[in-house]
Amino acid sequence: MYPNLIKHIRKIVELEDDSIKVLTKYVKPLTLKKKDFLLNEGQICRSIYFVEKGCLRMYFINDKSGEQITQFALDNWWISDFLSFIDNKPSEYFIQAVEKSEILSIDERSLDEMLKELPQMERYFRIIMQRAWAASQQRIKYMYDLSKEEYYNHFCTSFPEFVQRVPQYMIASYLGLTPEYVSELRKKKL
Repeated sequence: MYPNLIKHIRKIVELEDDSIKVLTKYVKPLTLKKKDFLLNEGQICRSIYFVEKGCLRMYFINDKSGEQITQFALDNWWISDFLSFIDNKPSEYFIQAVEKSEILSIDERSLDEMLKELPQMERYFRIIMQRAWAASQQRIKYMYDLSKEEYYNHFCTSFPEFVQRVPQYMIASYLGLTPEYVSELRKKKL
């Protein structure tokens, strides 16, 4: 049950078979069709989500009424509006399935209870958050340090699976580029 989540956890912390039974009672599986929403702007984000299989995106609507993607989550990635989740405030984001997805959801109460029952999961989530924070810092550095073409090429090299699975216009939004410019860069690579 939940093989990707269990494997992911076991890469970071020790998780015995009896602990898996405890863990699974706190996890709620969800199936999303392409374009289904997990979260809409204005709702309070009540859960954190693990992508067992599929792809999600998190975005907001900018001043020009365009979608600005801030995060993707493929298989084995976590995603949530943590500010809304932690502060119990309405979200400024949407979380939507890019493709059919199998998601595991843990709500706030379940997370707190699970962390009490399985203290090693506290360490797991700390490490996951540290890695996410570091990746966010690195992304900001690349945005300022690399040319637009270098930034696009770095993304394609670092995350080839995204290039295969995510529409070009979404990659452009995530990188802060226009779809036309990304199309030019793709033609240049061919």
